[in-house]
Amino acid sequence: MLIFELSAAGRINAAQSSGLVTGQPDTITNDIPPELLRGELTGLPEVSELQAVRHYTRLSQLNFSIDTQFYPLGSCTMKYNPRACNTLASLPGFLDLHPLAPAETRQGYLQCMFELQQMLGEVTGMAGFSLTPLAGAQGEFAGIAMIRAYHRGRGDDLRSDILVPDAAHGTNPASAVMCGYKVKEIPTDTDGNVDLEALREQVGPQTAGLMLTNPSTLGVFEQQISEMAQIVHEAGGLLYYDGANLNAILGKVKPGDMGFDVIHINLHKTFSTPHGGGGPGAGPVGVNKRLLPHLPIPFVIESASGFRLTDEQDCPQTMGRLSAFAGNSGVLLRAYIYMRLLGREGMVRVAEFATLNANYLLKRLEEAGFEAAFPHRRASHEFIITLRRQAKELKVTARDFAKRLLDYGIHAPTTYFPMLVPECLLIEPTETEDKATLDSFINAMIAIWKEAEEDAELLQTAPHTLPVTRLDETRAAKQLDLIWQPSTTPSTN
Repeated sequence: MLIFELSAAGRINAAQSSGLVTGQPDTITNDIPPELLRGELTGLPEVSELQAVRHYTRLSQLNFSIDTQFYPLGSCTMKYNPRACNTLASLPGFLDLHPLAPAETRQGYLQCMFELQQMLGEVTGMAGFSLTPLAGAQGEFAGIAMIRAYHRGRGDDLRSDILVPDAAHGTNPASAVMCGYKVKEIPTDTDGNVDLEALREQVGPQTAGLMLTNPSTLGVFEQQISEMAQIVHEAGGLLYYDGANLNAILGKVKPGDMGFDVIHINLHKTFSTPHGGGGPGAGPVGVNKRLLPHLPIPFVIESASGFRLTDEQDCPQTMGRLSAFAGNSGVLLRAYIYMRLLGREGMVRVAEFATLNANYLLKRLEEAGFEAAFPHRRASHEFIITLRRQAKELKVTARDFAKRLLDYGIHAPTTYFPMLVPECLLIEPTETEDKATLDSFINAMIAIWKEAEEDAELLQTAPHTLPVTRLDETRAAKQLDLIWQPSTTPSTN
């Protein structure tokens, strides 16, 4: 039901109404020129406060979320967000701070951001960090833009190509194209590694850089990462690290030690800030020493007078600004607090338990007869199973399994990505799930397989227990209609 369907003419919420409704003096609109004010009310729903609260609370209860269900979304690390981080980031001293306040009045906040930059640098092996990107994708763009600035600053204008593995996230080639580069795809070998011979064939004086996720989206660690770095660096290119899967190696190995020159981090993945909903987000970028001059501004530095934000005078070679101020402060604070709560030892445990949970799921599912995409490789923090046999023999697809999992109260893993594995499910349990939850997922997968053998249509028409059942997704995408039109029939509410 839409909230418009609850509306009745003349019903108001007086406690929240402005003078436009109540007829009382309206302090909200005093400073708005009369010619810019509406002459009549817009077509908003007329409901009471209680109706609005109940309506949106009901809608929120229909959502699958990490707070309510197991959410093994591969490549996207959906783990629990500690409430302590939310509470502390909402302290009045942080929450009421204006972004244009003088530096001397916000030394506490600036010190937190300075220490966050340092901690991210320590975790990744990078020489410097900027927190200003507002999302992982924007961090990616910033990383490639810095690679471009580095080459141009050296007068090396012939470097036109960015190399991207065929298993990469879609934002990788998109970021490269947005920065004016041509994308060259590198295939993956049968063991799940980037094909070294294909890489050698593509690398040359035209190569600006190579974008990698390690562990990759195939759920395995690149076994020849040192050789890959050497090949690219000897050709004069740089290595870009997509930090989407950093959760798997946190505290264990640093991207800087693998040879990477620039990195972006998805704080909502590795460092447990709120995830999804279109924002706010954060995608800090880190660089080694040679790319330091090109970091986006502002970032926090410590001077004799205290902490302050940098500007163009401090960083004349900066790639520029990516946000109005210095990033999404509330998200950054949550990540800072999360890292403080973990400490150095806690970060190591994150990687250990994430990989332990993934490998436990992988082995149990293999024992049940499911086919691993790379059966000779150990899982990192995630892994892929392929349902190509079930699709061929039982006429049920990975999509059917995913939809049926919703009836079991489990959000589906990532389906059909990476696309080079047929009928794949990319599964990531994260470190925050206990064994009982993992076992319930295994039992659900086994039960669904048995259902497919006995009644394939049950899966093909799933889900059956949700308010919305199987949709025509192609039609929904091509004929999306989000416009509500008022009924000509008067409401009787």
